[in-house]
Amino acid sequence: MKNPNVDEFIQSADKWSAEMAVLRRILLDCLLVETYKWASPVYMYGGKNQVGIASLKEHCALNFFKGGLLQDEDKLLIKPGDHTQFGRWMKFKTVEEIQAKEATIKAYVFEAIEAEKLGLKLEKREPAALQVPEELEEQFAQKPALKTAFSTLTPGRQRAYLMHFLDGKQSATRTSRIEKNEKYILKGFGLTDCICGLTKKKPGCDGSHRAIENFKR
Repeated sequence: MKNPNVDEFIQSADKWSAEMAVLRRILLDCLLVETYKWASPVYMYGGKNQVGIASLKEHCALNFFKGGLLQDEDKLLIKPGDHTQFGRWMKFKTVEEIQAKEATIKAYVFEAIEAEKLGLKLEKREPAALQVPEELEEQFAQKPALKTAFSTLTPGRQRAYLMHFLDGKQSATRTSRIEKNEKYILKGFGLTDCICGLTKKKPGCDGSHRAIENFKR
């Protein structure tokens, strides 16, 4: 059954609307349950999240929530980040590319469903401690309030910020990211927390910020 929120999401998308519509049809063909979570389409089996559809800047993607369990014989899955343990992405840029890989996409989806049926799980590794980038240490030295605010964040929120800052390859990039997020750290927000003030699903966002013209983080 189609979810009306997904209808709106795809129809109102600035990019990849046609591509996402094809991906949606493929996932529904696999008899997954269509839901709408975290302001994006999510497809479930057995009450568990299996695959999501994402609209990104340079491509659209399928997000396999437990993609680390899949054999990936065709080498189509990508880790979205160096520190990602479970999730894997499958990226696309054209409808033709998706259609050409439809049988393979379905095979991956059915493998994910089978893994869910079997109760397969990935062993969660304790994340390695992350260093504090030099640029952030410099900001802490200049702004004690920032250091205090950062120290009061939950360990998960601290880690998300550190990963975001450290992923900047250049010092200027790391500094820019720190400066951009300083006001949110001071207010106690995590990197992925809703900041629009309208959401009913804190700390996440339910898309209510779309009502704010020119809203930007």
